Amino acid sequence: MSNFFKHSHALVESESIGDGTRIWAFAHILPRARVGSGCNICDGVFIENDVVVGNDVTIKCGVQLWDGLRVEDGVFIGPNATFTNDGFPRSKQHAFELKQTLVKAGASIGANATILPGLTIGARAMVGAGAVVTRDVPDGAIVMGNPARVTGHVDDQDPA
Repeated sequence: MSNFFKHSHALVESESIGDGTRIWAFAHILPRARVGSGCNICDGVFIENDVVVGNDVTIKCGVQLWDGLRVEDGVFIGPNATFTNDGFPRSKQHAFELKQTLVKAGASIGANATILPGLTIGARAMVGAGAVVTRDVPDGAIVMGNPARVTGHVDDQDPA
């Protein structure tokens, strides 16, 4: 059993939580989800069964991670970011094609961004707040808007 913090009002059904991870109030992690070490899972986060979260990931309040999502190490997911896994959702349709989404190492996703199913967010990429991502984001790209478009690259930014 790993050594992680679980708030008294969190529901953690998974036994695969890494050392040093902090899980805050009203988070719910289903039994087969895997969460790495050193993560910060904020209030009101839901993590479904077929989800893998790497090490040192921050998931801010109000985020749901649905089946098929893979989040690599060092990713930041801003408040109320939305992921989807069904390209053609219908009520009471239980046999849909699950689309796997990958968020590569070091990427950041801004508040209220929406990521459509089956996409890859590149390593160190930045998705702007409120962006609607409809296609893959290249490594190191900065994307903004609806639909999200490349507006720059993180390596071009002045760190000062």
